[in-house]
Amino acid sequence: MSTQNILLDEFEYAPFSKINTEDYQPAILKAVEMAKNEIEEIVSSKKDANFENTIEALEFSGQKLDRITSIFFNINSAETNEKIQKIAQEISPVLSEFKNDVILNKGLFKRVKEVYEQKDSLELNKEQQTLLDQKYKAFTRNGANLSEADQSKLRELDKKLSKLKLQFGENVLAESNKYELEVTDESRLKGLPESFKDSVKSKDRNSWIFTLEYPCYIPFMKYAEDRELRKELALAFGSRAFHNDELDNQENVLQITKLRYERAKLLGFASHAHFVLEERMAETPEKVEAFLQEMLEKAKPAAQREFKELENFAKDLDGIDQLQKWDSAYYGEKLKQKLFDLDDEKLKPYFQLENVIDGVFTVSQKLYGLHFEEVHDIEKYHQDVRTYNVTDEFGGKIALLYADFHPRPGKRDGAWMTIYKQQSIENGQNERPHISIVCNFTKPTASEPS
Repeated sequence: MSTQNILLDEFEYAPFSKINTEDYQPAILKAVEMAKNEIEEIVSSKKDANFENTIEALEFSGQKLDRITSIFFNINSAETNEKIQKIAQEISPVLSEFKNDVILNKGLFKRVKEVYEQKDSLELNKEQQTLLDQKYKAFTRNGANLSEADQSKLRELDKKLSKLKLQFGENVLAESNKYELEVTDESRLKGLPESFKDSVKSKDRNSWIFTLEYPCYIPFMKYAEDRELRKELALAFGSRAFHNDELDNQENVLQITKLRYERAKLLGFASHAHFVLEERMAETPEKVEAFLQEMLEKAKPAAQREFKELENFAKDLDGIDQLQKWDSAYYGEKLKQKLFDLDDEKLKPYFQLENVIDGVFTVSQKLYGLHFEEVHDIEKYHQDVRTYNVTDEFGGKIALLYADFHPRPGKRDGAWMTIYKQQSIENGQNERPHISIVCNFTKPTASEPS
């Protein structure tokens, strides 16, 4: 299939350099149409419902849509911009509607239910049993048994939630990106490691620029002696998207909470927590609360002792009468050095990024027989990304790994694992997954490694 839109062509690796931002929306809308046609083929089949023509067919439907949206939303997390965020806001309700079109399709659910009700006589293997259970639960947990009126309510709730959750993340990212703490007086940076100071030094402005990115925020809170600067940065970090301006998230949080509760009640659950935990190991909020209470009873006395020790240490060292949130990391590090002669800065040379990568890959090889080879002929969405072919001990292909280690303005905080291409076995063809690990480690400088 040849088209003007690269995303609708067949490709093994995501063709990042060939994708125009304007390609995403039409490609996703076209892929939604294709997926709807695949669902309609399942529903309109004249053959009796069985595992292959219903459950497997449903599992393999929408693969083009999954591939395109995986690329798009991963880019929206790791390398976003205003255009991509605008597209995300526009297509999220469409995708939410499509998901509900599938889950609330009576003809499709009827066929899935027919297969599910005869599962004991189907002689399915464990993988197939799991898939059947998951497909059936996906329908029953998400409104397939609701009345038409309640299904309409569900659709509206899901549309609103899809946009609100996106807006929440966009606001936090924008707020983080626009903030900076500029220090022009080097004497106020006492305590900060020289390597860290070098990494935030602005040559153009002859000052030091501190941001809310984790590789900057955490060492600053741990080592900066200037309490007022620690306070300023801590309050900025804790109040992101909480300033009653265009990036404020207070109303978003309230609406998301209300809509999740309303959705859970509509589906027959006491709360959103009950809905989520039904599929988790804990099973119920009551079990979680009991576990937390037991943990509290055992851990609180020790925590109180340790806090008192830290409080006394800060008072003796600097005359601090009351510890604040911007003090705990700083005095915790000082106390650790005193009690255990342990300094994270002295350990850092042993944990250079290259050494850690080598160590993780070596352990993976010893434990699982996995081999990692960096390759340079596969397209990347940013120059900082590294790509690795992952093979087994016999040279068989296991996966492609994208590794994205450093922060930048278009990338959200934290660390996560995601996927650009799913693993599947269809018609004897074993498609291997394309996986991404995304982190936010300090970027190396000319003099200091990451």
